[in-house]
Amino acid sequence: MRQSMTFAMMTALALAVGTSPTFAQSTTTTPQSTPTPQSTPRTPQSTATPKTAETTEPAKSSSADASFIKEAATGGLAEVELGRLATQKADSADVKRFGQRMIDDHSKANDQLKPIAQQKNVAVPTELTGKEKSLYDRLSKLSGPAFDAAYMRAMVDDHKKDVSAFRKESERGKDPEVKQFATSTLPTLEDHLKMAQTTAGAAATSGQSKGQSKGTTGTTSDHGAPAGTPPPATDTAPPPSPSGVPAPGR
Repeated sequence: MRQSMTFAMMTALALAVGTSPTFAQSTTTTPQSTPTPQSTPRTPQSTATPKTAETTEPAKSSSADASFIKEAATGGLAEVELGRLATQKADSADVKRFGQRMIDDHSKANDQLKPIAQQKNVAVPTELTGKEKSLYDRLSKLSGPAFDAAYMRAMVDDHKKDVSAFRKESERGKDPEVKQFATSTLPTLEDHLKMAQTTAGAAATSGQSKGQSKGTTGTTSDHGAPAGTPPPATDTAPPPSPSGVPAPGR
């Protein structure tokens, strides 16, 4: 009987110990955490910015820049063609030299402008038209001092306009390439204007001198007056008759 009670007490004690939270915590094995699988390294994305139409195509010029390109190309072509005309028809050596300077400088400027115009999709003329053609036709009908005076007047007027247009573009242009062209060409045009004004003054003086010389030049008669001038009238009385009687008609 005593043994049965003892066994029962031991069993109850075992059950009590088995259900104790403290004992369970001390005897329960904490399961190991499952290792987190390493994430697959991400392929780095390209940092290069995709090219857009703005980076692959040349920037289009503004309407003002495009107009300047057309005007500069038209004027440059006219200066070259008129310069060639001056080397053929001018009477003054200074005017001929000026014409050759126009050929040299404006041909160079035109060659610099052509690729810029192509990049900006701006069509430029290849032959004279409009007022430039009219001026060429008018000057081609003149020669000598008359050509010199008319040609140099036109060059002074044209280069005043050129200097003004190129200075405006160099200060207010939006397209960097067009603006740079205007800035680099402006000093040459300013030299052209000064040269044109000096040569025009010399040509005008030379023309006036030649006109006056032609107006006063002529042949003279044997009595020193210009040819065609009648000799001076004389009032010589006939000699008296030997008898002292006045001759008939007196």
